[in-house]
Amino acid sequence: MATVNRENIAPLNEKLTLTLSKQDYLPAFEKTLKDYSKRANIPGFRKGMVPANLVKKMYGASLFTDEVLRSVDRELVKYIETEKLDIFAQPIPAEVNLQQLDMNNPADYQFSFEIGLKPDFQLADLSKANITKYKVTVTDEMVDNEIARLQNRYGNMKDEETVASDENVLNVNFVETDENGNEIEGGIKKDNSLLVKYFAEPVRKNWYGKKKDEFIVAKLSDAFEPKEREWIIGDLGLDKNDTASADKIFKIVLTKIGLLEKKELNEEFFNQLYPNAGITTEPDFRNKIKEEIEAYWNSQARNQIHDQAYHELIDHTEIQIPEGFLKKWMKTQGEKQRSDDEVEKEFPVFARQLKWTLITDKIVSENGIQVTPDEIRVFAREQLFGYMGMSAGEDQPWVTDYIEKMMKDRKYVEDAFNRIQTQKIFEWAEKQVKPVEHEIGAEEFTKMVEAHQHHHH
Repeated sequence: MATVNRENIAPLNEKLTLTLSKQDYLPAFEKTLKDYSKRANIPGFRKGMVPANLVKKMYGASLFTDEVLRSVDRELVKYIETEKLDIFAQPIPAEVNLQQLDMNNPADYQFSFEIGLKPDFQLADLSKANITKYKVTVTDEMVDNEIARLQNRYGNMKDEETVASDENVLNVNFVETDENGNEIEGGIKKDNSLLVKYFAEPVRKNWYGKKKDEFIVAKLSDAFEPKEREWIIGDLGLDKNDTASADKIFKIVLTKIGLLEKKELNEEFFNQLYPNAGITTEPDFRNKIKEEIEAYWNSQARNQIHDQAYHELIDHTEIQIPEGFLKKWMKTQGEKQRSDDEVEKEFPVFARQLKWTLITDKIVSENGIQVTPDEIRVFAREQLFGYMGMSAGEDQPWVTDYIEKMMKDRKYVEDAFNRIQTQKIFEWAEKQVKPVEHEIGAEEFTKMVEAHQHHHH
């Protein structure tokens, strides 16, 4: 009967020495030989009539080794399950001299393995965490800008003969030239569409009165203010960080002139945007827009609560891990074995990810968090309608077919499962915290989030 000796090497790192007796593998080996004799196809012998000694001579050594190693694996797994050992990854075997395995002299064999044990730990107390709930102030200007955006988006473009105002939409062709306005052979050519008011103020007047096929010649640094210049330079395929880009000269040729007629603020427009919402007046419309802007910023602020809860858990939950074992394990992963230097470099990121996995596993198990197939179906449905820019209505046969097809895609189901589970974990965390509300402007909030993201990348 197999026996296992357990020895502590380091905190959460143990050595298991498994002693395998002959009786643990020999009966199975002899049975395998007999079965092989019945199935073997060897020239000169009828199937099932091959002598056992011949089979043993030809295949016995490899069958013997396979059976011993299979028995080791079986007994090791049984021991880990019986002792209820919660381990990281897989046991790491010590080097084994397979030459010692002699089918002609069966003996007791010893095999050694290292294991890394998962730690017991307590989650950081989120109820005592210093968490801020940001409340973005929605101003009348924000409402005005959103209404103007919607009026433009749903407005009608009218063709014009000449450029007459800063609001004219110009379809233009950028052609790179020298300082005398002569086209550079092999230079940049690019179509674009932009408003007259996007040009720097001194240049705008040069457009007034111009018609299709007329043009201006200008250096980018003169034609545009820094903000507009940056995206124009990018659109032309130039490097915005190269100062020489702004010094390039272009002939900007008019190909079409338009004027956007904004959508009128009337009941027809309100109903187009919000069918059956009963919005009939401009004040009601403004209130609806304000509600949507507030809902957007509230969702962003909620993301910040989740982010703060994440940092509280990851930074203040004390977890000990078997570093030595995990570094050995990391070296063996992948197509090519890592060097010690590569492991040391990668380990901090690996350890942080591992810590978060342990934390989330504990939250899931202690709070009975589950994800059902029906929840994955709902997720797929919402994602589909989101991709199509449609509001979810009653399921049509093609929608049901799509969802069931995705449910058979293992990778998709795993991804959806993880995303839903993560969402539930943060919903749990959100209920634990006691945030302090802090009012903040939209611009300040955005800069704060960007600075935080930059810091963590």
